[in-house]
Order: sequence, then structure tokens, then C-alpha cells
Amino acid sequence: MTPISSSSINRESTPINWERAIGRGLIYVALVVFAAIFLLPVYMVLVTSFKSIDQVNISTMWSLPTAFTLDSFKAAFTELAPGLGNSLALVVPATVLSAVMGSMNGYVLSKWKFPGANIIFPLMLFGMFIPYQAILIPLVEFLNNVGLFNSLPGLIMVHVVYGLPITTLIFRNYYTEVPDEMLEAGAIDGAGFFGLYWHIVLPISLPGFVVVIIWQFTQIWNEFLFAVTVSQKTPMVTVALQNLSGSQIIEWNVQMAASFLAAIPTLIVYILLGRYFIRGLLAGSVKG
Repeated sequence: MTPISSSSINRESTPINWERAIGRGLIYVALVVFAAIFLLPVYMVLVTSFKSIDQVNISTMWSLPTAFTLDSFKAAFTELAPGLGNSLALVVPATVLSAVMGSMNGYVLSKWKFPGANIIFPLMLFGMFIPYQAILIPLVEFLNNVGLFNSLPGLIMVHVVYGLPITTLIFRNYYTEVPDEMLEAGAIDGAGFFGLYWHIVLPISLPGFVVVIIWQFTQIWNEFLFAVTVSQKTPMVTVALQNLSGSQIIEWNVQMAASFLAAIPTLIVYILLGRYFIRGLLAGSVKG
């Protein structure tokens, strides 16, 4: 005779908590409904992108195309190609520079005590709350005076400076969790300011860099106002996307395809780094 284990008896005798099961089921149903609502615009973009212009009308906008075609994507890519190249040339150096500078700022403001540190940090954070429109005219005047107006380096500098407050905040909160004893041990071994940063702080900064890269990449890639005013000679992808709207006849299938193509780079970044985003964002939020 096969002995009956106590675990199997406990499983059989444990009653089902129907209230908890029903509650969890309702939560899953609500999540599915919200996800479907959230994905409706994506469905509309993709369905319209695969249609020819004669299939695009209000009465059949939710219907699948009768004949799938890639002509919309070809036309959209032809129009967006220069803007895509310019945006990549902008977003990569601007993201890297703002991340590195924000990391060093966070390192200094969290681990190095100096007179005025408690004043400098709030003043830097104040930059996050200044709207673009408020500084647009003096910004253009400054860039014009230093010879960087209507140039890609000028736009890179603008995004680096404007991104420093948020990147500094993220890294400062992250570095507060780094034990001071690690830096003290490095200082005893003879490491200086940059030695401590390079050998101790930087190797453990990956979660913070992931958050900053995702944030800055998305913000810079999707930004329109600076792109249309500061760098008119090198139009970005958002400007090229706006130019597709036309004046009289709007090819909605081409616009939808262009919108999808413009969103692919940020989508790739989130797919590759998204699982580290929340982990890095919450780092430094809980002490003890």
C-alpha cells in the first residue's frame, strides 16, 4: 500500500478561497481590458499602414486590409531616412554625454561634501521645471552668439544641458546606497577623485545608466520644439514626420507607417533594457 503523505492530505483538505480567486480573476480581466484599450492605437496604426490609399476611409478604418501592401512603408522610409539619420547622430552622443555627466554630478553631490552642495543641488533640480518655451528666445540668441545655431553640435549641447537635472537626480539617489566605507577603503589605498569614480563607483552604476539611457533616449528622440528651432538645417525625425502631414491631401497610410517607423528605435531600447528599468529606478529609494 502506498503511504499518503501529509502534504497531499493538506492539499486535499485545504478549502478553496473563492473570494480571493474571484478577486484575482477580476483583476486579470481588468488588466486585459486596459491592455486592449491601450493597444487600440497600435492596431489602428498597423492596420492603416498595410492598406493602400484607396482602402483608407472612415467606414473601414477598423477593418483589416483587403490586400496587404508595403508601399506605405517604402514611401515613409524614403521621406524619413534623412531625419532618422540625423536623429541617431543626435541621440547617441547626447544620451551618452548627459549620462556620464549626470553620473559624475551624482557622485560628487552624494559622496563629496563641500560648501554650498545643499544649494547647488536644488538649483540644478529647478532646471527640470523650466518649460522649453520660457528659455527658447534667449537660448537661440546664445547659440547664435557662440556660432552653434542651426547646427547638430548646438542641438546636442542643448539636450545635454537640459537633461543634466534629471540624470543628476537619478544618479545621486542611486549613489546614496553605495557604502561610504568602500570609498574610504579606496582612498586609503591611494585612489583620488577620478580613481574612486573609475574603479569603485562606475562599475556598480549599470542600473542607473540603464534608467538614464532609456529616459534620455526617449526624451531626445521624441522632442520636437528644439529640433524645429535650433537645428533647422539638419531636420530630425519628428520634424520629418510633421512634414508628412501635407497641406491638402493627407496620405494617412503613409503617415501611419512613418509613425511606426519613427517609434521603432525607442521600442528596441525598451525591449533590450526594459527589464532593468524599474530595478534601476527604484535603486536608492529605500534606505536601511
